[in-house]
Amino acid sequence: MILSTLMSIHWNADPELFSLGPISVRWYGLMFALGFLAGYQIMFKMFKFEKSNTEWLDSLFIYTILATIIGARLGHVFFYGWSYYSHNLLEIVLPIAKVGDSYKFVGFQGLASHGGGIGIVLAIYFYSKKVTKRSMLWTLDRLIIPTALVGAMIRTGNLMNSEIYGVATNLPWGFIFDRNHETIAKHPTQIYEALGYLMLFVSALWIFFKSKDLKDRQGFIIGYGFTFMFLVRFLVEFIKEDQEAFEAGMALNMGQILSIPFILGGIYLMYRALSNPPIHYKN
Repeated sequence: MILSTLMSIHWNADPELFSLGPISVRWYGLMFALGFLAGYQIMFKMFKFEKSNTEWLDSLFIYTILATIIGARLGHVFFYGWSYYSHNLLEIVLPIAKVGDSYKFVGFQGLASHGGGIGIVLAIYFYSKKVTKRSMLWTLDRLIIPTALVGAMIRTGNLMNSEIYGVATNLPWGFIFDRNHETIAKHPTQIYEALGYLMLFVSALWIFFKSKDLKDRQGFIIGYGFTFMFLVRFLVEFIKEDQEAFEAGMALNMGQILSIPFILGGIYLMYRALSNPPIHYKN
């Protein structure tokens, strides 16, 4: 144990990048914002490549940001913290927490990626009806690519916050999270997930630009993305510490249970896409 501790990486990053008076910029928020900005540029290049209407992107950007934040927030509230938030309803929609007999500004405490995923799917349904007039699968096939990159950047933000990490490990790349007063090395599961999402981003980008047959099989890329992304999440959860007390003793934790429908749905979408002929839209 002493040897493994000596070989481990001591991690004590400051979650705050800088502050100006009462305003502070944190790594997590910066990664979140940069991910969306990078995603917009990637989608712009994809639309230009296939000669799609780039004027659709501004609406897509707004729909996606709102859906991600609202969905991720409500996902955390209902999937992980309803026993608390049912008695503190104001904290669902306001960045406050009850401290003693009063409320204080603390920022939103908790976002859930599964909720964000559900929010995006619902938003794209309405976006496709109102803006592109095309199947929502057409949009999702493209949106999943930058989403994978955003997921990797958000997990990097989690690493900077020293949160959502794994159980104890003897591996030489284990992290001792000093900020949380940990004394033994833990799996840096934030890095594992980020690397998995980067692999998805690169491979899905290749499918879009290099494999015309698969790109035009509507629903294939989003199916591939759901399967890859949530299978990574499902597997990493086996070595991740429980996020909430109620998960203790569960055969599968909440993150794994919520991942299963996405994985099965992704497999179905790929099968459906490969069973049907390609769809070509006139731009």
